[in-house]
Amino acid sequence: MSGRMTEGSIRGHILRYALPLVLSNYFQLTYNAVDSIILGRTLGAEALAASGSAGPLMNFLILAISGLCIGASVILSENYGAGDMQGVRRAFRALLRLGLILALSVTVLTELLLPVILSWLRVSGSVQALSVTYLRFLLLGIPVTFLYNACASLLKSMGNAKLPLFALMISSCGNIVLDLVMIRLLGMGIAGAAVATVCAQCLSLALVGGWIMKRPDLRWNVREKGPGRDISLKILRDGGITALQQACQPVGKLMIQSQVNGLGVVGMAAFSAVGRMDDYACIPEQNLGSAAMVFLAQNRGGGQKQRLREGFMTALRLEALYGVMISLALFFLREGVMRLFVTDAEVIRAGSDYMALMAWFYLLPAMTNLCQGFFRGMHRMRVTLWGTICQITVRVIMTYILVPVCGLKGIAWASALGWILMLAWEVPMVIRSLRRLGGKADGR
Repeated sequence: MSGRMTEGSIRGHILRYALPLVLSNYFQLTYNAVDSIILGRTLGAEALAASGSAGPLMNFLILAISGLCIGASVILSENYGAGDMQGVRRAFRALLRLGLILALSVTVLTELLLPVILSWLRVSGSVQALSVTYLRFLLLGIPVTFLYNACASLLKSMGNAKLPLFALMISSCGNIVLDLVMIRLLGMGIAGAAVATVCAQCLSLALVGGWIMKRPDLRWNVREKGPGRDISLKILRDGGITALQQACQPVGKLMIQSQVNGLGVVGMAAFSAVGRMDDYACIPEQNLGSAAMVFLAQNRGGGQKQRLREGFMTALRLEALYGVMISLALFFLREGVMRLFVTDAEVIRAGSDYMALMAWFYLLPAMTNLCQGFFRGMHRMRVTLWGTICQITVRVIMTYILVPVCGLKGIAWASALGWILMLAWEVPMVIRSLRRLGGKADGR
């Protein structure tokens, strides 16, 4: 079940690690759609709007928490690659301590400020009342969400991306069943949907946590040295940087959405449909970047200098191949893709025009995700933070400039300019790092 990436086929390790991540993300997106259908058809439009308005806040909190876990996973991967299981256990304990403090603090603070936050997000009337009810229960699951992400990060740092996929599939199916039971049979309304989600999160935690506790080399020994201040500070620093980076994205997207809202119903619907397709299209790019991160961190910890360069070049070829394939597929199939989401001819035309331009740019985020994975794996978190800040800042500014002039196409050009600036910042540093590593790049 574990995968040490310090020996064996480089391409095989990257693909075997990335594929379960892709499947679990696709499964999560599909589950979210099914969950929305149950809410909308059972409780009506107001309940669906309430869950939708809760989305940006929950995404922000979960991304921040997952950022801490991503930062810690690099340290976990380095220790695992070096064969230092005591170091893995100590780092994991430090992550649990810091993360639980953060998760509990965020839960209490958000619960207290919930009405103020929803007012700031312009959620009002009966929708706000439903959103408060929904979020009050959902926020109780934040500590559980953290614990699951921490356990999943430990498993992934050891090359095991299959067990988190299995846990996600089981818990998502359970969530759908619980939704139907609590909403339809027990009549708990939108609170039932939130309780069902928290119960499903507990199930996924039980699955991954139970497996970890069964492994003798991961069990805690009371006589073993604690995590120590040095490891805690390292996780706090790296995880804090990654959490801040993760939090930048939803903030930028909210600002971009405010410009989209000025384009009217047709523009909003077209942007939403293409955005959903973007989610599916970019998942393999993001997960190949994650695979590169774990591969580099393990081999860096194991002192396999030659494999660092070969691993990056192998991931580069995979990212480039996928980026070209998805660009061509979405360009030629754009109208059919739009018809999957809407039937209105005007929205289909607007979305198809937007996607025709956007399709040519998918190679850019493939490269930015690989660069982010490279610097995380090489333990250079600040580079990824500044790259993300530059990208999202340019993207927001250019959106505000171009959308009034070009409409939806302005968002595509703004996205491309943001990605190009990010690559202009990161690629020269990647090249210098690879030159210092030396060796022949002939990834296997």
